[in-house]
Amino acid sequence: MSLPALDPGARPETRAVLMILEALVTTTDADGGLHLAPMGPWVTDDFTRFTLRPFPTSNTYQNLVRRPEGVLHVTDDVLLLARAAVGQLPEAPPARPAECVSGFVLEDCCRYFEFVVRSADASGPRVRLEAEVVRAGRVRDFFGFNRAKHAVVEAAILATRLHLIPLAEVAVEFAKLRVIVGKTGGPAEHRAMEMLETKLREAEGRR
Repeated sequence: MSLPALDPGARPETRAVLMILEALVTTTDADGGLHLAPMGPWVTDDFTRFTLRPFPTSNTYQNLVRRPEGVLHVTDDVLLLARAAVGQLPEAPPARPAECVSGFVLEDCCRYFEFVVRSADASGPRVRLEAEVVRAGRVRDFFGFNRAKHAVVEAAILATRLHLIPLAEVAVEFAKLRVIVGKTGGPAEHRAMEMLETKLREAEGRR
């Protein structure tokens, strides 16, 4: 199937976009299974709509072309986010069927937003998908602001760009983030940082 086209003249800023939110998106793969990917959509304060920007070669985009609906999750589980970012998920996390879309809701998340893609613009290097929230739900409270969790998120983003950024620069940033995790993190944050540091060492070895 094809996604409805987005008016190229429309910009997300016209909808008073506030910021990019680091989140997890579940989509349905060709076999009907759960696919999980980290994504940073543009969101507004009312959270009735948001803009996804996947790469056209990504599994998330291909899944949404086949079935233009999914679930966006807000979570404080940075270990899960880091594993998803670098492809280190040993298995799909526990999930249940969504209520209003054909998709999956993670059992351990803070909030979730079932969505339907209403329009798409594939003219740029990253596809722009305008999504409408059709159901929102809450599973548990957000842990709160924690420097180690934020540090892991930053490290995970850097780990997805090892092919774009000089590894020496990444190593310097990782050293700073490791200090924060060491001072303020719990076991999950330490495991996540160790995993991401392993990815960096592997990339350095290949170079």
